[in-house]
Amino acid sequence: MRFKRLLSLLLAISLIAAVALTGCGGTTGGADDPAILTPPVDSGSSNDSGGDSGGSQTISRDKQLTIDIYDVAANYQGLQSGWFDKVVKDRFNLALNILAPQVAGDALYQTRLSSGNLGDIVLLEPTQFADCVQNGIVKDISADISKYPNLMEYKTQIDVYNKGLPGNDAGKTYGIPVQMTNTSPTAYSQDVIYSSPQLRWDLYQKIGAPEIKDLNGLLDALAEIQKVHPKNDDGDPAYAMTLWPDWDGGDNMLGIANVVQLTTWYGEKIKGSVVLKPDGTFYKLTDKAGTYYKMLHFLFDAQQRGLIDPDSKDQDWNAVYPKISSGRVHLLWYSWQGGFWNTQERLADGTAFIFIPVKDQVYYADSDTYYGSGRVIGIGAGVDNEKYARIMEFLDWYASPDGLEFQHIGIEGFNYERGADGKLTIKNENALMDNLSVPEEYGGGGFNDGNNAINQWIVDAISINPKTGEPYSRTYWSTYKAATQTQMKKDWAAKFGASEPAEWMKKNNVLLVSPNVSVTLPSDTNDIAVYRNACGDVLEEYSWKMIFCGSEAKFNALWDEMVEKMIGNGYDELAQFDLQKWQIELDAKKAAVN
Repeated sequence: MRFKRLLSLLLAISLIAAVALTGCGGTTGGADDPAILTPPVDSGSSNDSGGDSGGSQTISRDKQLTIDIYDVAANYQGLQSGWFDKVVKDRFNLALNILAPQVAGDALYQTRLSSGNLGDIVLLEPTQFADCVQNGIVKDISADISKYPNLMEYKTQIDVYNKGLPGNDAGKTYGIPVQMTNTSPTAYSQDVIYSSPQLRWDLYQKIGAPEIKDLNGLLDALAEIQKVHPKNDDGDPAYAMTLWPDWDGGDNMLGIANVVQLTTWYGEKIKGSVVLKPDGTFYKLTDKAGTYYKMLHFLFDAQQRGLIDPDSKDQDWNAVYPKISSGRVHLLWYSWQGGFWNTQERLADGTAFIFIPVKDQVYYADSDTYYGSGRVIGIGAGVDNEKYARIMEFLDWYASPDGLEFQHIGIEGFNYERGADGKLTIKNENALMDNLSVPEEYGGGGFNDGNNAINQWIVDAISINPKTGEPYSRTYWSTYKAATQTQMKKDWAAKFGASEPAEWMKKNNVLLVSPNVSVTLPSDTNDIAVYRNACGDVLEEYSWKMIFCGSEAKFNALWDEMVEKMIGNGYDELAQFDLQKWQIELDAKKAAVN
């Protein structure tokens, strides 16, 4: 997969909505000797223990095992290191070896698939996972999963997913959806939606806090901001936007990532090669009247006005986030990106990023991922019994409150403190953005360097932590809310008449929430896969050319040339396939609210 969500490195909505602090902590509930694994005593309630595949034997952890994880979400390839490595080794004596197609390239999937061993743990896109089940690459865990109480907290969601797998008439369990929640399929619990325009409040105020009517008005505001803030405090050039190409073509959306996410600002969502409109109809992505063209032209206009970082075509995400952290970017559009700049101190002094409405926009947002975000975790069919038992123990912990506090918050005593009332208070909130040094007792090294390289979670950060009664995401803690009720937040609320961005959107009827459903969609045929790859390559190549071309006439000529090439590469057939494919999901969403 070409997608690098961060939400890529960083942890994604959950991660960076929670200031992107992923990690692990606490203790497992096994025997006193950490080298011995014992089964959980109560499979009906959530705890922090793991379990074994037999449920009655003890399994030694004396031998360190290396677990290969084929992971479409990972931005790093190789052995997990640093503090998260220490957490996992201390609890399970496992080394995690990440196999990342985002790093190694798409060919890694076919190469490993042809060998019959994709990985000991596999984290895949839904169509890939369904194919692997049908081809015997993924293990049936039906007989054992009920022994793992933390996973069983999400039995409803796990069962719904597996019953929807093609050919799974017996209702066997193969996969565990990721980013499940303990809220509901139609709830929207976030304060800030996944993608919306965010500006630095101090710079927005400095240019007079103008009402922004449309995209042209947004560019006007950004041009003024760039005039008053052309460089950061270190004297490095700052730009309205910085782009990066290494996430292009991912997340089931044809096109470049910096464009496809922006289509949601007008209530539309790209589904493969077609676009879903707010009225529940689809149209071809190549329609010149559509939002892909509109948002691509927005970036072209920005480049014409000198508002785009000239490094954009050639840099990857790893070059981008330090620019955010050092104050060289004026517009953010992912909610989690704020985790690389916003701190309580910056919220207090008014220099933090915050949503600024654009009057002609209607925002698309997916509801809480109750049934999961789409990706799925499974276990390789070829793992032996010893490795299987220890993987299941690890995955159960990965879904436990103990594991989730590490993943979504970090290290107790370093990233947060727990009060006598059980409530959590953040500390070292700049650990990720500044790669703060971790104490040796936690493994040493930089916090970001040792962050959880799996970069995906079984349970989303918006879920309620039973230890605290509040979400895992630190931005929703009562202590954080109190600490960040700053003058900036008060001024924002006074100007816009709402306490949070999502509340403003709801009050102004400009938030379109799409319910979460669990459906398995048809896999590409061989021909469709060829069309999709070819059309995707053409779309990405020409999109970048259009952003950086020299004139309006050239922009439109390139668009027409691109569409012609896509049609020659089977785009019409691809679009017809996707219209039928995504209608299945749309019908399920309609049924969920009726």
